[in-house]
Amino acid sequence: MVQQVTKGIKISVETNYEGSFYKNYKIQFAFGYTITIENQSKDSVQLLARHWNILDALNNVETVKGDGVIGRKPVLKPGESHTYTSGCLLTSPFGAMFGHYNMVNFTTTKKFKVSIPTFKLSAPFAIN
Repeated sequence: MVQQVTKGIKISVETNYEGSFYKNYKIQFAFGYTITIENQSKDSVQLLARHWNILDALNNVETVKGDGVIGRKPVLKPGESHTYTSGCLLTSPFGAMFGHYNMVNFTTTKKFKVSIPTFKLSAPFAIN
């Protein structure tokens, strides 16, 4: 598990390898990840958007941006958390992801970024 705290918001990430398959005559490696967003601050906050950088072993970078996470924009009161699971496809058996969430603090009405720590994606057979 990888964890990081930014401005009182703790991000925890767990990953797993889902398998491989062929799509359009190219092999694809499927990875899942579960993220828990925990509000350790004294203010209520809302997740507005996400920004991901997905890297594979061949140095290809894919950027993914969008509103919320899996169709939701969770509001977290102090002490609350939100957990969701998603996934990605790589063209190599290992890679990494990192990024940030855009959030708003309801007390100050200020928007801020919460870092998503870099986490590795590795197929078990590709690890030395």
